[in-house]
Amino acid sequence: MTEWRPDKLARRLPNLQARARLQAAMRQWFATEGFVEVETPILQVAPGAEVHLTGFVTDWELPDGEERERWLHSSPEFAMKKLLAGGVPKLFQFARVFRNAEGSALHHPEFTMLEWYRASTGYETIMQDCAALLALTGVDELRWGGHVCDPRAEPERLTVGEAFARYAGVDLFATVGNAEALSAVSGVAMHAGDSWDDVFFRIMFDKIEPRLGMGRPTILCEYPISMAALARGKPGDPRVAERFELYVCGVELANAFGELTDPAIQAERLQADMDLKEELYGLRWPVDGDFLAALEHGLPDCAGIALGFDRLVMLATGAKHIEDVLWLPVR
Repeated sequence: MTEWRPDKLARRLPNLQARARLQAAMRQWFATEGFVEVETPILQVAPGAEVHLTGFVTDWELPDGEERERWLHSSPEFAMKKLLAGGVPKLFQFARVFRNAEGSALHHPEFTMLEWYRASTGYETIMQDCAALLALTGVDELRWGGHVCDPRAEPERLTVGEAFARYAGVDLFATVGNAEALSAVSGVAMHAGDSWDDVFFRIMFDKIEPRLGMGRPTILCEYPISMAALARGKPGDPRVAERFELYVCGVELANAFGELTDPAIQAERLQADMDLKEELYGLRWPVDGDFLAALEHGLPDCAGIALGFDRLVMLATGAKHIEDVLWLPVR
């Protein structure tokens, strides 16, 4: 590992200085909005709720010799929601998070997640937050893969159903639960053992994501309810959840929810996700009982989001690889 050497560090230094300026500007924006910055433990009972992610596990050795399994968190979400339940109404965190078995120009095993929550508000307010934070980059263009996006432009708001109709020629909700039908109408191949969700994501990756956030940011919202592990259903439309993702130049920058507050439904979803994880990968994580206890105590109506801060710095600086915006990468 030689990224500390003066010549290599000097090449990254303009990106790193831009990173520091953007982080400072964001902290000031959150302070002006009345948020409190929090720090929550990295070591958790479970790394998160994601079915397809792989975590880092370790043993906590107590002074009496007892050992407890703990995971490096993939998101501070559970911990921050506990603070919401405890009475903190607006909070944010620049969290170091960890995801195993990942590595690409846009992925690193340890990275920075900017996560924030608002009590007593809906996810539309979080959409407005995203537009405000993109403008703080201080550049005229965000860039990736030969594409550009104006960070000050009003984001396009597009539902998942509209995106499938526009870019894949698919009436998505007419195919729900029928993987063969979704494959046939979209022209995207179905592999042996594929579920409807598998075909959905293949269409997303192949036909939809590469066309989002061109010229202006895209807010892709109202995901199918089956893809809403931690989001509440949308009132008036039981097919979809209050979930959106923010895209710029075809890159997913953030994932947001109108948060699920019902502890019984949340427990069912977490159990179902771990059952699926065990079926697919032979692995399951424990359910964080303290998180469910916080929901039982009373999680207020709230909305929250996780934004990949390193990715935003990449797009703001024109960096070609995530390691170009890290002070030192993992080796």
